[in-house]
Amino acid sequence: MTEISISARIPEEIFSELEKFMKEESLEKSASIRKLLSDGLQKWKVEKALRFLEDGKVTFLKAAEMSGMTVWDFADAVREKGIVWIKSQKFIQQDMDDALR
Repeated sequence: MTEISISARIPEEIFSELEKFMKEESLEKSASIRKLLSDGLQKWKVEKALRFLEDGKVTFLKAAEMSGMTVWDFADAVREKGIVWIKSQKFIQQDMDDALR
């Protein structure tokens, strides 16, 4: 994997929290930032997929794919958020067709 160097200015309060994280996780600064950025992006992907599913913009299977999670883990996330995603027979049929492919 090719790595790209980035730089950013952050408030002192955030840096202080980063230092606490580094100490608790026994990680160096770069590794800490990579981990937090990766975790944050994963959370964003899941939230976006859940929002799209709830809004009826994507099927359940497409949302699970967008989230980067397994279908079963995504189903747990849907259940935890209390999202009602079956809004029409069209989506049920589309998910069934996708699953059979």
